[in-house]
Amino acid sequence: MTSAAPRSELIGVLRSKSFWSAFLIGIALMAGVDEIVFHQLLGWHHFYDKATSDVGLLSDGLLHAGELVALVAGFFLLADARRRGAFSTRAAWAGLFVGSGLFQLWDGIIDHKVLGVHQIRYDVEIRPYDLAWNAAGLALLAVGAGLTVLAARRPAG
Repeated sequence: MTSAAPRSELIGVLRSKSFWSAFLIGIALMAGVDEIVFHQLLGWHHFYDKATSDVGLLSDGLLHAGELVALVAGFFLLADARRRGAFSTRAAWAGLFVGSGLFQLWDGIIDHKVLGVHQIRYDVEIRPYDLAWNAAGLALLAVGAGLTVLAARRPAG
């Protein structure tokens, strides 16, 4: 096999239940990290900061509920793929990192800048935080893209 992954094998990874179940888990895990670390432990922001702190707390609860639904759904889909003998560890790791990275970038670009529902922090110079936040998302996404290509190159054995 050549060093490049054939397009059909790459599409196969992207269509696999292992990839998409772990993608959901990746989104949920990164949402959980965001919520636990930045919303609760550090208290830097709520999911929605354009209203009262009670509304901010409610928005955090709704984010947490959505995160738990995605986590449970992802694990059910993953278990189903395993039960059907269609589970691929490589595709699952790829999906986990792609989902984590896309959540991080969505939050950093869409939530923080386009919609302005919250910032990472307030009353500080925000640019270093934005750069670190989005760089972390890009790094996770790059790892996921690399793992996706590797999963397409090497069939699960």
